[in-house]
Amino acid sequence: MIEKGKISATQMGIMMYLTIIATAILLVPAITARQAKQDMWLSPFWASFIGFLTVYIAVQLHQLYPQKNLIEYSEDILGKFLGKAVGLIFLFFYLHVSGIIIREYGEFIVGSFLLHTPLVFVMGTIILVCSFAVRCGLEVIGRLAEMIVPVVIIMILILLILLIPDMEVANMFPIMEKGMMPSLKGAVIPQGWFTEFFLIAFLLPYVADRNKAKKWGMISVVAVMLTLSFVNIAVLFVLGELTAGFIYPAMSAVRYISIAGFLEHIEAIVAALWVAGVFLKIAVFYYALVLGTAQWLNLSDYRPIIFPVGFLLLLFSIWSASNLMELTHFLGSSSPFYRISIQMGIPLILLFIAKWRKRASNSNQGKYQG
Repeated sequence: MIEKGKISATQMGIMMYLTIIATAILLVPAITARQAKQDMWLSPFWASFIGFLTVYIAVQLHQLYPQKNLIEYSEDILGKFLGKAVGLIFLFFYLHVSGIIIREYGEFIVGSFLLHTPLVFVMGTIILVCSFAVRCGLEVIGRLAEMIVPVVIIMILILLILLIPDMEVANMFPIMEKGMMPSLKGAVIPQGWFTEFFLIAFLLPYVADRNKAKKWGMISVVAVMLTLSFVNIAVLFVLGELTAGFIYPAMSAVRYISIAGFLEHIEAIVAALWVAGVFLKIAVFYYALVLGTAQWLNLSDYRPIIFPVGFLLLLFSIWSASNLMELTHFLGSSSPFYRISIQMGIPLILLFIAKWRKRASNSNQGKYQG
């Protein structure tokens, strides 16, 4: 095995929690509000079903091939040629999605804080920092997640509590005025984020207590669902019908915080949360990408390709969109179908074929023994 390190199932769950919510809490509320309006708080519940299914598929495939990850067992299931082709599709997908995540980070930092800093410099620095984390291996990324996530959760809770004076519960009513359809339509986009749970297919072979992996995967899905729902509720209560008009509604809502004319302008805390969360998210995607690439190329170590892949990530982050409006349009339109088809569609087909082949081989063995 290329990776010698081990992580616990808890660390895997924590890593995946922050990997999903890092970009979702800033971008999803506005995208959801356009379709779901005042029912936007319900959408994460419907979207989470895709998350549960994705975790189930990844765990089922892992149980069939316990020592291997997606890139390796694709060849066992489909044969060498088709397996390599599927592996290449996933590697290009993760390269593209990682580029989009880095671009989201760069656009937010430059647009909100470092107005005169070149976008390429902001994106390049986060890739460089993440490359050192990836170089240290999976254990280090797991420990970083354990350090960052409690702080992120506490800060989100504090921000939600501080927003209470500005909340208008009336913004939530009438609930389901037009039935369930608006909230279901609003769930389409967040589903794309929930399919990112398939990244555990790259982590499961290195989980020490594998019997707990499924449980912690499901707990992570529930935690993401609840976090997105609470953030959506807070944003809806503060901004109401205006939510859909903002690019980063959570950031705009936080600007309302003013306690006794003393505690205000705390957007920097949101920025700190965003940087910490996106750092871990990029590191997890980056790690899956370099590990998968090394296995696809049959290399004995993934470390020599970390910096070349980092340069490719920078190029893809520049190429992913010409500006922020184009990027948000992609994320709010075709992105979920793109993510679902790759991260859930292909794995589901792989699982069906793997189960069928196992059943066929078992029946052949039975005939042979008979």
